[in-house]
Amino acid sequence: MMGESEEKLVRLHVFLASAGVASRRACEEMIRQGRVAVNGKTATIGQKINGHEKIEIDGEILVASLQKPFRYVLLNKPKGYLSSASDPEGRPCAIDLIAKGVQERLYNVGRLDQWSSGLLLFTNDGDLASRLMHPSGEVEKEYLVQTDAPLPAGFASNFVRGILYEGVRYRARSVRLLAPDRAVIVLVEGKNREIRRVLEHFGLRAKSLARVRIGPIQDASLPQGQWRDLTEDEVRALKRVVNPNDRDRGKGQ
Repeated sequence: MMGESEEKLVRLHVFLASAGVASRRACEEMIRQGRVAVNGKTATIGQKINGHEKIEIDGEILVASLQKPFRYVLLNKPKGYLSSASDPEGRPCAIDLIAKGVQERLYNVGRLDQWSSGLLLFTNDGDLASRLMHPSGEVEKEYLVQTDAPLPAGFASNFVRGILYEGVRYRARSVRLLAPDRAVIVLVEGKNREIRRVLEHFGLRAKSLARVRIGPIQDASLPQGQWRDLTEDEVRALKRVVNPNDRDRGKGQ
């Protein structure tokens, strides 16, 4: 029979994600790179802890509580900004737009390519971030795209059925044409540069590409380059999307 102390053990990467360090996958990679130490010893993949250990990341002691409040920020990213924590070439990063107004160490949830604009979420809730980014969550992302030439007949139906391009299959949940060269596209898989690659398949380019919705989150009044905190109702709505049977999931977990 498992003892009480053993029952409370949790995998290190899960603890780190729940403490807001990064997503579970990113935390595993940090452990794999030898950047995490537990009680002075380099951590290992699969290691379990009870949460009372001295944990260091890159030599800095992690002061974390699983009951600490999380923060959720929505940014309207302009074109030209990378969805990275930093860039060795010195290019501007989206995180720079919120860094001066946020004390917490936040991470972007998913990505927008450099030349796309629109909504981008940041949080220190690693568990929710992992759920939002995992393909099994099927979180909808809605985009408004304008092309450099009229969209061909069958573009919408073919994209919804699935398009094979350069060995990768791309499939939209829905496509709604607004004009010969404009469409609203809803994706759930989140493959890299998915819409741009599908347009390339048809010999087209995007003149503009903006994400206007992430799951239940949208805000047409938020100016480009500006950000705001999510409301409590919006956070609850996000949590219901990734786990509709556990509406309180993520509160300090």
